[in-house]
Amino acid sequence: MWRRWFPRSPLPGRAPGLAVSLIWLACLLIVPLAALVVRAASLSPAAFAAAAWSARARAAYLLTFGTAAAAAAVASLLGLLLAWVLVRYRFVGRSFMDALVDLPLALPTAVAGMVYSALYVPNGWLGKWLHPLGFHGAHSRTAIVLVLTFLGLPFVVRTVQPVLESLDAELEEAAASLGATGWQTFRLVLLPALVPGLLTGFALAFARGLGEYGSVVFVSGNMPFKTEIAAVLVVSRLEEFAYAEATAIAVVLLVASLSSLWIINWLEQRSHAHAR
Repeated sequence: MWRRWFPRSPLPGRAPGLAVSLIWLACLLIVPLAALVVRAASLSPAAFAAAAWSARARAAYLLTFGTAAAAAAVASLLGLLLAWVLVRYRFVGRSFMDALVDLPLALPTAVAGMVYSALYVPNGWLGKWLHPLGFHGAHSRTAIVLVLTFLGLPFVVRTVQPVLESLDAELEEAAASLGATGWQTFRLVLLPALVPGLLTGFALAFARGLGEYGSVVFVSGNMPFKTEIAAVLVVSRLEEFAYAEATAIAVVLLVASLSSLWIINWLEQRSHAHAR
């Protein structure tokens, strides 16, 4: 059984390396999560339900999950298009564009929120043109979707891009020789191979959106029952010294995040099996 789970490694230092890895994993992940669950367990079932499932909390969950899903869907479409351009075309500035895709991963999310808020306010560079047309890109649900799309886009591009690079061009040539149109080739030949990667990118962008706080707090307006996400509600409860209530809401978000991670792992396994 031991050999099955921990096979012999050709590299030295397996036991110390395993011990250090487990210690760091426990300190950085397991212990904080355990503390969160223990703190939530101090509430009675009725108190936990009242804190985690209040009307304000339900509105925050609906907004959080809804905007995260919408942003992940938009990021999936834009990410597929961007990955296609980066893989299939050669043009001046392609390397710069490819590097620019990773900017949301390196940029502090608070900076992203400040930039989007400044652009889409009524007197902003874009807001002064879009606001009279009825497009409210700041202090609204649309603003949350915009900034979450910006943050989730790299996950989709970096997931789909390797799949596109690995596709054999002979498949498209064979489809064209049989009389298939470009749309038929994409829909019947390429898209089935891209679906697992797209689903994984969608799940990663969705999980990223669930836990986002730094950027959303600048663009949403943080109005209870309207533009208040669950993470902002947790901070509000902490500022009110309602630690148990904040912990209950955090546990709900934790369960949702773990479920998203399980789906991501399942999609990755399915993608690897499909590649074989």
